[in-house]
Amino acid sequence: MFTVGILARGSTPDTSHRNQRTGELVRTPAAIRALRPKQWLKNTLVVAAPLAAGVLTDPDVWLPVVVAFATFCLASSGVYLVNDALDVESDRAHPTKRSRPIASGELGVRTAVVMACLLLVAAPVAALLLTTPALALVLVVYEVLQLSYCIWLKHVPVIDIVIVSSGFLIRAIAGAVAVEVPISQWFLLVTAFGSLFMVAGKRYSEKLSHSDGTTRRSLEHYSLSYLRFVWQLAVALTLIAYSLWAFEPDDFSTNPWPALTLIPFSLAALRYAFSIDRGTAGAPEDTVLGDRLLLGFGLAWVVLFSISVAVR
Repeated sequence: MFTVGILARGSTPDTSHRNQRTGELVRTPAAIRALRPKQWLKNTLVVAAPLAAGVLTDPDVWLPVVVAFATFCLASSGVYLVNDALDVESDRAHPTKRSRPIASGELGVRTAVVMACLLLVAAPVAALLLTTPALALVLVVYEVLQLSYCIWLKHVPVIDIVIVSSGFLIRAIAGAVAVEVPISQWFLLVTAFGSLFMVAGKRYSEKLSHSDGTTRRSLEHYSLSYLRFVWQLAVALTLIAYSLWAFEPDDFSTNPWPALTLIPFSLAALRYAFSIDRGTAGAPEDTVLGDRLLLGFGLAWVVLFSISVAVR
């Protein structure tokens, strides 16, 4: 399991694989690693709205959903390249970030910037050509906000958390826009507060693991008590909003399945909160993929939620 504790000792994620024919270790090209493909897990949020609307099984929506996922992979990777190019000097002084392709010198800054420009342009253009102008607009908004974060807002306390969490919310909205389904107020509330929960938890874990604030400048302005307040408030609001949706009076008597989804949803939230409290949620994608119990709760939620949508 990938843990923050391992990284804290100076190790880096395994970016190589073994050639089955020769048995030799083959390192993934620097240009691919710089795109941070592991982070693409976040882009699966584009499936949330079509799933909630009960249209995900319709073959007509598969192409828009795939395009939404792919274009957000392009856009997010473009943002990561810009971020790493801007932070190259500070990353070189960091115990783990110095191994990133740009910081280590494996990928030139100029090459990274050119790649970023191509990806950032390609994402909305592809969305415009393959789906709807609305998805292209959502991608442009995402890119503007995230680039503003990379250049300036990442150093502004509170705003930095809001901007990062907005990225999750925009991904979820993009899925709805791509397949042209309405977005409920409950969907927006759960996604917004759930995103804030994960981002504030990430900052809390970073602060707990690196109390000297070397990971990012904005952490110097946060106290552990403030970050704990934010993520605890966010998870509470997430569970409240989800509960209000699950127990809507008009639906509960005829369809109790939404209420049952509250069980694995709550367990997953509490399990993730457990990781945050231990300071091991500094990398959300690794926390999720490395926790089998959390993955089990997530799978149970998907099954029950799918049933609730099917019998609606």
